[in-house]
Amino acid sequence: MQSRLLAAAVALALITVAAPAAAAGPRGPLDARTLAAVGSRFGQLMEAANRHDLAALGAMYWQSPSTLLVAKSAVPSEGNWAGYWGNEAIERKLHDIAASGPVVLEPDLSKLKVVGLTREVAESYAPVTITVSYAGQDGTPRPFLIIVDWIRSGRDWKIASEIILPVPSAPAVKS
Repeated sequence: MQSRLLAAAVALALITVAAPAAAAGPRGPLDARTLAAVGSRFGQLMEAANRHDLAALGAMYWQSPSTLLVAKSAVPSEGNWAGYWGNEAIERKLHDIAASGPVVLEPDLSKLKVVGLTREVAESYAPVTITVSYAGQDGTPRPFLIIVDWIRSGRDWKIASEIILPVPSAPAVKS
């Protein structure tokens, strides 16, 4: 039931956001229906992540050694955040994150933006609050940006790159 509600909210947000944007600006390489389909895929990504459905997540990624996930690292030699290239590395990373405990992604669908870069590539952007206890994170909900590059694969859209960026705290104001 909850996933149906999220899917309906994604569809409503896309209809509300995509129609005015398409009418207001120059025409891009993808029509509003295609942009809405990519936005729906973003909603499916959030649902699968919240269910810890690793099979569904793995199926969403483009099958290529060039596929990229940028996420929190648990290995000090990689730095705090790292890029994971190729499907095997991404599957390992997603497994490690899911095994760390509850993971909750709450996207702000009112700010979801999907644009066509070419007829075969689209990009989505959304602020997302993520609650996770992985690699030293304490399970406190924190703001992130998720930027996904999608590539057309047959009749479907697959994740070519997913970049999860933490939003830093605002600097303290000196008085």
